[in-house]
Amino acid sequence: MKKIVHRAESRGHANHGWLDSHHTFSFAGYYDPERIHFGALRVLNDDTVAAGRGFGAHPHQNMEIVSIPLEGDLEHRDSMGNVAIIRKGDIQVMSAGTGVQHSEMNRTKNGEVKFLQIWIFPNTENVEPRYDQISLESVRKENELFQILSPDANDAGVWIHQNAWFNWGELKSDTNHTYKLHNAGNGVYVFVLSGKISTSNETLTTRDAIGIWETDEIEFSVEDDSVVLVMEVPMENY
Repeated sequence: MKKIVHRAESRGHANHGWLDSHHTFSFAGYYDPERIHFGALRVLNDDTVAAGRGFGAHPHQNMEIVSIPLEGDLEHRDSMGNVAIIRKGDIQVMSAGTGVQHSEMNRTKNGEVKFLQIWIFPNTENVEPRYDQISLESVRKENELFQILSPDANDAGVWIHQNAWFNWGELKSDTNHTYKLHNAGNGVYVFVLSGKISTSNETLTTRDAIGIWETDEIEFSVEDDSVVLVMEVPMENY
């Protein structure tokens, strides 16, 4: 088993006034040659957007883009004609494929929007762009990891063009959990949204993360009530 630990305070940080963003991997003005990506996981941005502000229309191509709102209302518009609001408890996916433009705006009048912006390299390029979003209520499980993303359109959660699986957990203290990998060549990147967990001889607190690969499963114990995002992605050829 191999591992890499990324502490919250080691992330890149950019505060533009309207946008306060922490970058787990190299992004925009933040560059670290040791932190370009974790396998197929290219971007993990932890964004806070001021009321009434947001990202104007901008292009993407050949990237799987996932947004997970944590607080507030985020309005999405794109060149495919989609207009939608995503909120805490939702997950959104956009396959950029041959090319798409979109905007993301905070429609919360008096408060901030907080969301995770995640980019994943696809395993198939130049696909027809598509958009989807779902509420996680239909797949939510109490005090368990539950799947929110996979490569299978008929499976739980949203799907993407990559052999990747995301699990979300709202976990109680003094519990133990095991995550079994789907593919031998994959790795797991665990991001702690809040709380405190221990895994692979490491203790992780809010916004800490650990990447683990060359293993069949990971085990972790929850020391304080915690919210975690477990992202399994291919490690080879990326």
